[in-house]
Order: sequence, then C-alpha cells, then structure tokens
Amino acid sequence: MADEQLKSLARNKIAMLIDGDNAQAGLLSQMLVEAGRYGQVTVRRIYGDWTTTSMNSWKDTLNFHAFQPIQQFRYTIGKNATDSAMIIDAMDILHSGVVDGFCLISSDSDYTRLATRIRETGIFVMGIGEKKTPKPFVNACDVFVYTENLITEKKASQPRNSNNHKARKTKDEKEELDPMPILSQAFEMAVQQDGWASLANLGNALYQVDPGFDPRTYGHKQLSKMIAKLKERFEMRTQENDGNMVFYVKIKE
Repeated sequence: MADEQLKSLARNKIAMLIDGDNAQAGLLSQMLVEAGRYGQVTVRRIYGDWTTTSMNSWKDTLNFHAFQPIQQFRYTIGKNATDSAMIIDAMDILHSGVVDGFCLISSDSDYTRLATRIRETGIFVMGIGEKKTPKPFVNACDVFVYTENLITEKKASQPRNSNNHKARKTKDEKEELDPMPILSQAFEMAVQQDGWASLANLGNALYQVDPGFDPRTYGHKQLSKMIAKLKERFEMRTQENDGNMVFYVKIKE
C-alpha cells in the first residue's frame, strides 16, 4: 500500500472502551473489525479488576491488540466499579476532542446514559454486547452489534482442513505464513454493500488489523500481486473512476 493511498483515505478516530467484566475476550479481534468499519480505533482501553482471576482471559489478547488495561478495584463485594471508571474516562475523552466516535462494549444497562450523552453532542456511538442487553442501551447507540452474530461469523471464518496444505511445515509455521486470516478480517472492515472492497480500502484495513503487515512477508512486493496470486480465494475487477483505474476485490463464497 503506497503512502499516498493511505493519506488519501479519511480516517475517523474511534475510542473503544471495554467493560472487561461484561465482554468476551475471545471476540476482541471481531469487535475490532466491527469498530474498524467506522474508523481507526485509536484509543483502546479495557476496564476491570486485574487482581481477580476473572480477567485472566484478557491478558494475552489485550497485549496482542495493544489495549491499555485500566485497573479498577472492587471496593464492595457484589458491586461493579468498572462502569464508573469507564464512564469518567469516556467523558474525559469526549471533552478532549481527540476522537470522532465511541465504541462501548458491554451488555450492562448502566451505560445507557453515557451513550445518550455522547450522541447528544453529535458524536457517533456504537455498542457491542449480548442479545440480553437491555433495549434502552441498544437504542441509545447509533449502531449496536450483538456478539452472538460475531460468534457465528468467527466460526464461519475458521479455515477448513485441506490436504493441499499438508507439507513439510509444522502447523504453526503454516498458520504464520497463511495470509487469509488477516485478509479476511481486513476485508470485513472494507467491504461495501455490493460485496466488493476497493484495494485501497483493503490495504488501509490491513494496517488497522496489523500495523506490521507487509506483502513481502508472504513473498509479494505489492498487495495487488498478492491478491492476484490468491485466485482461488479472491475475485478481482477494475473500474475507471475520474480517469484513474481502481481495483476492487471480493472473497469467493
């Protein structure tokens, strides 16, 4: 992806704030994809009492995705202090003007007023939570995504076993050199309503998923040549736009 292409793409800045007590660590990648459809996730924070074993599931994935863990002790047994810390931080971020939108991840109705307050300022706010999330919180957001749908998508995107990939490499080595997991994630960010994504937007999304992405890692000098080699997984087409030829890609069913 050329630097000029990256600079030409408008990037809304999104703050993703996660209630670690009311969210699933295993879906963090999918949640980033959902938020990435609306902008660049620049502020990444997870709230919880990190002295408890219930937060252990977050530790590996938060480091991988560069999230900042925010410690909030439970001063009273049975009371969740996480929501207060997250609400205070959200208001600080809102008034600092460093983001164009928020992604609040929780199934807790306590965030209803926060979502409403953010939306009243004209700032975009999305929520991610389970289907049990109270309707007032869902309706207070501009967009709300149910985690049950993300679980279904995650299962559908799992690579199938294929004899073609049996070789002299170990399983870990094959997965490390397989570009499809990251390409699939990025495509879900960049895809338009017609099922196609411009190559430029796909490249931008790839850097959101993994800032260290480089086609040369997979033996290709350019992203376009990399996609062209994956003919069994991608369709490609071109379209003239203001005198320029624009490349589009689509994942085959």
